[in-house]
Amino acid sequence: MDITCRTPILVLSGNSHPELTKLICQRLDVPIANCSVLHNTSRETQVEIKQTVRARDVYIVQTGTKNVNDDIMELLILAYACKTSCARSIIGVIPYLPYCKQSKMRKRGCVVSRLLADMIQKSGFTQLITMDLRYKEIQGFYSFPVDNLRASSYLIQYIRESIPDYRNSVIVSKNANSVKRASSYAERLQLPLAVIHGEEKLAEHDTDDGRTSPPLVDSGTESITSLHVGSRITHIDVHNLPVLIPKEKPPLHVVGDVGGKIAIVVDDLIDEVESYVSVAELLHDCGAYKVFVVATHGLLSKDAPQLIQDSYIDEVSLLYFFY
Repeated sequence: MDITCRTPILVLSGNSHPELTKLICQRLDVPIANCSVLHNTSRETQVEIKQTVRARDVYIVQTGTKNVNDDIMELLILAYACKTSCARSIIGVIPYLPYCKQSKMRKRGCVVSRLLADMIQKSGFTQLITMDLRYKEIQGFYSFPVDNLRASSYLIQYIRESIPDYRNSVIVSKNANSVKRASSYAERLQLPLAVIHGEEKLAEHDTDDGRTSPPLVDSGTESITSLHVGSRITHIDVHNLPVLIPKEKPPLHVVGDVGGKIAIVVDDLIDEVESYVSVAELLHDCGAYKVFVVATHGLLSKDAPQLIQDSYIDEVSLLYFFY
């Protein structure tokens, strides 16, 4: 008989959110594993697991907060300590996966989310449990299962039970990227949908990174290049290549009717709130008499609480708040 199959799970906790680990262990009726995660004077992370993890299923509870880089190192070192101590499986419970916003190539940057995925896999994890990934495609960066839990059912229940006269509401998408999420809420709540289009000010032009510049031509070379395609010859003047036209978006405006209604802005993550403040002001000017913001994760960086208090936002509801 395999005795290890009857061995209870072990739940380890980093320093990002110990209260969440306590709630999880209370619900599962298991103790928190005895381990210490410390930072020495040089800010290096040191981990000591004070009980055996051999042949155990280990769950590591850690999430992204404002000290995101410390959170990541704690997560990786905890997992690697379990791996080298012969844990049977290592499952990461990460409600907010750090760097999930950097999952696409931006100009001459890089896909940081893919780099983090490689680091997590090398550290020894066998599975991740997270919630409301900003982009589902992030799951493809991993070679093991990534369970992306949905918070929409809880937030929809909150809207129904806690917002008076929610039937006179309209679901608002803060930008075009959030339309799919907002439309899902609107369909389940049987409410109309409005979309914020445009931007408050012009974004950084593509010309800033030099991609619209014509290729350099040496002074000693000809400016006419010949391309041989089959039996045809095409001459291209490299000095007269067309220049890409920078994208320009119109000013912020509302697509949809919000007059005399409660506007409910839904999103997955609230970090810097300046854009939400601008959207709330626009919705107020268009006739919405209340503005609610509902999201899964809340970082609320910088002076976000004060900005929210001074804005037209009546209430911000978060399923999970980081501090």
